[in-house]
Formats: sequence, structure tokens, C-alpha cells
Amino acid sequence: MKKSLTIAALALSASLGAAHAETLNVGMSGGYFPFTFVKLDKLQGFEVDFMNAIAEETGDEVNFVTMSFSGLVGALETGRIDTIANQITITPEREEKFVFSQPYVFDGAQVVVKAGAEDAITGPDDLSGKTVAVNLGSNFEDLLNALPNADEIDVRTYESNIAQDTALGRVDAFVMDRVSSAQLIAESPLPLALAGAPFSEIRNALPFRDDAEGRALRDRINAAITTLKEDGTLAEISQKWFGADITVAE
Repeated sequence: MKKSLTIAALALSASLGAAHAETLNVGMSGGYFPFTFVKLDKLQGFEVDFMNAIAEETGDEVNFVTMSFSGLVGALETGRIDTIANQITITPEREEKFVFSQPYVFDGAQVVVKAGAEDAITGPDDLSGKTVAVNLGSNFEDLLNALPNADEIDVRTYESNIAQDTALGRVDAFVMDRVSSAQLIAESPLPLALAGAPFSEIRNALPFRDDAEGRALRDRINAAITTLKEDGTLAEISQKWFGADITVAE
């Protein structure tokens, strides 16, 4: 009888766990190496491992929804996805629309040029009179527009291929985060180089809709992120993809 009660209790516990499990619809571009990219028809990268680790902690399922980067914010606003895992930087403008998790990546904005031009362009001060590419919908356009010499910079937004156009000389430089830039240069055959040091610290986090449901989901995922930081899982994922821990502020 006691054994039967124990089995029944376990079954009830399992059913309650299943009832509370949710499917997290997570948006990402699938084209931002090494954070989210497709190789051999498999979606992978730091963000994929990160969200899978969160889901394992919360007991939820993850459904990755890939689309162009510029469409991710609209998809979150309309409820097609629950959050975005694509190195979304916390900015005042975004905080007016969304609530954010705690930061899980600390990085910096980086100027990248065609190899050989890094002596002439060593940072944002040298971008006056230059054409500079950024990904459409990213915060790097805002960072460039906030520079003292912004009126002298020709900023061009791209859906893709900013690295290729820089290597081909169609633009003078592009701006992306330091971590991705360094990884891209290391892995790509394109003749590119980092131009100076990062010129702005950026904190990347998961955005959620600013309503009761979104805030509750944010709080639940925040608790999972804290656990992943404390038990070393987040650092391990970072070491796997970058050979360094980019999940803590320097």
C-alpha cells in the first residue's frame, strides 16, 4: 500500500511538472557567428547552448524561430516569439518598450576594416568622411550617430554581407561587437582587421514584453541565469565558443 502511494505521488509530481512546462519561442537570426548560425543544416552557437541550458533549468521546451535580424523586435512585440537570443544590447530606447533579463554577455563596439587599413583607421575618430556598414536593426547605428563626428560619417545599414563589402572595399569599415568581430576574422578567409580598441561597453540581455506575462517570464529566466552563473555552466558555454569568459564584466 505504501509503495502504491509512493508511485502515485511520483506520478502526480510528474504530471504537475509537465503541466507547468512551457514552450519558449526564442527568436534569433541564425546568421550571427558564433552566437547563432547554421552549419550542416544545424542551428548552433553560444545563444543556442545558452537557451538550451536555461530550458533545462526551468523544465521548459525551446522552439527556436529564425528570421532576419531586423524582424526580431517586431516579432517580439506582436507575440510571435517570447524573447530574442541574438546579442540584444540594453539601450534606453529598448528599455522603453521591453523589460530585460540580467546581462549575460559583456562586450564592446568594434570598428573593423579591410586588412591593411588598420593603420589609417584606428577607431571612431578616424571614421570622418568614411562609409561605415552596420546590421539593420542593431544598436551600432545609434552608437555611431552619438559620436561627436557623427555628421561626417556615412552610415549604411545592411541585412547581411557587411564583412564581404568591407573586404571588397565597397565600404570603408563596419561596426559590430568585439567578440563576434574577432571570431569572424579568425574563422573567415576575408582580409579583415580590428581597427583599434572597442569604443563603447555594451551589455547584452534577453528582452521580454513589458506586461504581466512578460515580466513573470523574465523573472523565471533571470533565476535560471543566476543559477547558470553560480554553478559555472554559463562560463563553460562561453569557454566552448570563445576560449574566454565573456559573461562577466571586466
